[in-house]
Amino acid sequence: MALLKNNAVIDDPFADATGRETIPASGPVLVDLDQWQSHREQLLQRTEPVGVKLRSDQPPESIAEDLHSIALIALEFPVFRDGRAYSYARLLRGQYGYSGEIRAVGDVLLEQLHFMERTGFDAFELESDDPLGDMQVASADFGVWYQPAADGRLSAVQLRHRAG
Repeated sequence: MALLKNNAVIDDPFADATGRETIPASGPVLVDLDQWQSHREQLLQRTEPVGVKLRSDQPPESIAEDLHSIALIALEFPVFRDGRAYSYARLLRGQYGYSGEIRAVGDVLLEQLHFMERTGFDAFELESDDPLGDMQVASADFGVWYQPAADGRLSAVQLRHRAG
């Protein structure tokens, strides 16, 4: 599994403790929502970054009051046809103003990457023999969009007004 961020393959700095009984005492750590809720006070005291993984049936409202303390939110795509994580990413960027990393995990497909970027994802776990090449292909699929989105790219109307 490759982790893509900023158009590069990177090593994951977060230790994945999701579903485990013990959470590492030091270093950046990724926990699930149950762990966050059970160990919230201890996790808020950490000096290293903490991330929270949300399943597709766990909306971001459950961690909204703590977003300023969460460095990473991993949103799960359990299957191709479950797109709730798109809505959650858009809510996090738009409604909550979250500026940390939003990572797509689970059933992440090449055909979805540009849509994920548009809704606010900035990191992707991708099963691929050539993850960087796949990311470049996905990013080049479209050059103009009709709708404004969380990625800050100008829409066709905005581009037309700017040019004219």
